[in-house]
Amino acid sequence: LLRSLFPAATRPLLGLDVGCNSGELSVALYQHLLGLQDSASSAEPPAAGEELRLLCCDIDPELIRRAQQSSPFPASISFASLDIMDSGAREPFLSSYLESFGRSSFDIGFCMSVTMWIHLNHGDSGLLEFLALLASLCTFLLVEPQPWKCYRAAARRLRRLGRDDFEHFRSLRINGDMAESITRILTQECAMELVRSFGSTPWDRSLLLFKSTAAQPRG
Repeated sequence: LLRSLFPAATRPLLGLDVGCNSGELSVALYQHLLGLQDSASSAEPPAAGEELRLLCCDIDPELIRRAQQSSPFPASISFASLDIMDSGAREPFLSSYLESFGRSSFDIGFCMSVTMWIHLNHGDSGLLEFLALLASLCTFLLVEPQPWKCYRAAARRLRRLGRDDFEHFRSLRINGDMAESITRILTQECAMELVRSFGSTPWDRSLLLFKSTAAQPRG
């Protein structure tokens, strides 16, 4: 995938994985992108970090600690505790990371099963802000939106626990077909185009690849 998307780009490519949890999927993504699926138990290939550097962030510091401890690719994959919706923390952190490579944006971003949590906790405006942020940060963006049935299931789980509903759940105007809504937002409001839909995952979720239509010079 990397060679087809970036045939002539200067290396290393920079990737951003938002909402990485404890890092298992981030590592699997890295292995897949570099064709390292069969080397999970072997040492990190010396040239791997020259091809792709992956910055993975999650709001939960305990999950990040576990990811750091278990990562088989510590030189190429960085894990950081970060609330991506906190601009005061996000902007200096991401700017510093990019500047260390002489860059101002990431080549590719990954947003796997994160959009629902942003949407439930920050409302429609938060989802719009989040998608606009990713579009501004990344040349390519791979998104796996949770379908609306996952929203309802999350709300039911919360009620069964005797807790208050998600603050924004009942007021969300962006609802229904979330893959369609997110595609519309990114293509109509965020200067991106849909490159490919990879169909549904085993969890009945779409996997959507977008590309920035804005002129983004590397560096």
